[in-house]
Order: sequence, then structure tokens, then C-alpha cells
Amino acid sequence: MRNLIKGALQVGVLMIFSLIMNNLAHVLHIPIPGSILGIVLIFILLETGVIRLEWIELGASWLLAELLLFFIPAAVGIMKFIPLLESEGLRILIVVAFSSVIVMVGSGLMASRIAKRKERNAS
Repeated sequence: MRNLIKGALQVGVLMIFSLIMNNLAHVLHIPIPGSILGIVLIFILLETGVIRLEWIELGASWLLAELLLFFIPAAVGIMKFIPLLESEGLRILIVVAFSSVIVMVGSGLMASRIAKRKERNAS
């Protein structure tokens, strides 16, 4: 029960942080989504030690585990654009495939670097 409450509070904090960053990006007319700015800021805060991983780990792990659920509304929303998919579907598919490969390669390289860093720190 304690982990459930702790996780819910962490998810709440992450949501509030996301809302703040979205509003900040809107107010400052920054052409980058607030969610991306928030991820970058949380990464910087974690790396500099301003916040500790334990403070957000449980909530972030739950969000990552349920990530697929967050894509369902977007997938259903695509059904509004059937004519666009019929005319430009191949181009869209190529862009999605290419960007997916870039994300996979980038994630693999980052995971590799993190694993090597952990091995060096453990030694």
C-alpha cells in the first residue's frame, strides 16, 4: 500500500512538472514541446544531483510500464485521416520507419553507454 501511494505521488509530481513545462514553452513561445523540455530538465537535474532517482523512480517506472496505453488515443485518432493515409501513406510509412530506426539506434547506444558507466563505477 505504501508503494502505491508513493508511486501515485511521484506520478502526480511528474504530471505537474509536465504541465509547468508545457505552460512555460507556450508562454516563452519556444518551438519545442514542453514535454521534451521537461525530460531534458529532469535529466539535467538527475545528473547534477539536484534530485535523486529514488524521488521519481517508482512513478517513472510505472509510466514506462504503461506507455503503450498512452498511444491508443493517438492510434484511434488516426482514423480521421484515412484520405490522407490513402494519398500519402507510403511517404508517412517511410518517415515513421526511418525515425523508428533512429530512435532504436540512439536508445541502444545510450543504454550501452550507461551500462559501461555503471560497470566502471562498480569497479
